[in-house]
Amino acid sequence: MTTMTENASGLREFKMPDVGEGLTEAEILKWYVQVGDTVTDGQVVCEVETAKAAVELPIPFNGVVAELHFPEGTTVDVGQVIIAVDVSGGAAPAQAAPAAAQAPAVPAAPAAPVAEAAPEEEAKPEGRKPVLVGYGVAESSTKRRPRKGAEVPAQQSETLYAATAIQGELNGHGHAVQQRPLAKPPVRKLAKDLGVDLATVTPSGPDGIITREDVHAAAAPAQAPAPVAAPVPQEAPAPVQPQAPAPAASYDGARETRIPVKGVRKAIATAMVGSAFTAPHVTEFVTVDVTRTMRLVEELKQDKDMQGLRVNPLLLVAKALLVAIKRNPAVNASWDEANQEIVQKHYVNLGIAAATPRGLIVPNIKDAHTKTLPQLAESLGELVATAREGKTSPAAMSGGTVTITNVGVFGVDTGTPILNPGESSILAVGAIKLQPWVHKGKVKPRQVTTLALSFDHRLVDGELGSRVLADTAAVLEQPKRLITWA
Repeated sequence: MTTMTENASGLREFKMPDVGEGLTEAEILKWYVQVGDTVTDGQVVCEVETAKAAVELPIPFNGVVAELHFPEGTTVDVGQVIIAVDVSGGAAPAQAAPAAAQAPAVPAAPAAPVAEAAPEEEAKPEGRKPVLVGYGVAESSTKRRPRKGAEVPAQQSETLYAATAIQGELNGHGHAVQQRPLAKPPVRKLAKDLGVDLATVTPSGPDGIITREDVHAAAAPAQAPAPVAAPVPQEAPAPVQPQAPAPAASYDGARETRIPVKGVRKAIATAMVGSAFTAPHVTEFVTVDVTRTMRLVEELKQDKDMQGLRVNPLLLVAKALLVAIKRNPAVNASWDEANQEIVQKHYVNLGIAAATPRGLIVPNIKDAHTKTLPQLAESLGELVATAREGKTSPAAMSGGTVTITNVGVFGVDTGTPILNPGESSILAVGAIKLQPWVHKGKVKPRQVTTLALSFDHRLVDGELGSRVLADTAAVLEQPKRLITWA
């Protein structure tokens, strides 16, 4: 679909693009520019939300903003003009359009090079919501974008444009412009925390990737003596740190508040209702002593092969579930209603549900069954960093096969989770607490948690579901089974 038009007066119009898998509409969450602002090719001008994710839209040409056609909070159909830009070099209109005038003022986005205007480099709110690990659709390419100056094969050029244009890394003619330094999300966050400009860092990793060591080396000469912000506690079982609870509602004003349900939240509500009343749910529970697993977590944190990686109980829970699925592969399946078939999956895309301000999402780790423990830890770290920044893509939430939901982050013992639509099972992990436990014939304080497995009874009978849950618990009780059962 063409997303831009130009008229004789020198105005170029940018239309709402289809930002994800055939969606028909998107809500304008925030304008980063106002009428009269100068914009450059690749500069992000607004953030929109579809039923799957929030996406930042770059403008594909240079000029001065002449008109914003819709205020923030408006749901716009794909193909409608959302912004007009004067590309003739003349002055912008003195007044904004009526619709734009209704939008709250927002700071003008800086007319900086694309490499500095990348979404991942912008400041993010410090407050974080806890991650509820459970609910969530075409597979994304795992190929890294070419390094600056590298040639792009003709057959890949269209794919490259689609993958990078949304980040403002191609100009209006489809040619690559200066790209951001190659670094993974955790490394980008580290650089931002230390005040290091990644463009000034010399990469030492393969294919020119900037590593944590590179960032620390760049920060060392200029590091101020002031203490650095405290890192995220690694022992917390949640993928994302909990946010301080919101203040209690005031009853001095209005007696009711109505909140529109749209975008991601509406899609989630529809999916959960469909799942709850389509798939016959069964939930089973087991309480298990995970003291040895907690000791292993502490040992792994000191292991040189795990340095710089996210090591916490969730990592070993994920590995335990993957081992249980390998021992009971029939649990990894989906139900094809149209053909009345069970579709057996020979791969595991492991979902980790995250509660975000826009609703509950479930990004998944592709082919998690093939990953070593360090690789799984790295993937979990990237998933968490991306979710924190609100940059989880629709592709990252598609194709999941099983899910883990970490209700223990809220301090509760367990729950009865609803299946992510299209999946066969979901594992809820409760809080890990020190409790009295009979160990070797004596009552001792041990680290204990409760696991709950919900499964689709059309696909998974009681015996199979029980084996999967029991095997997961057995690995967490005796983590040496990660070796003997692998």
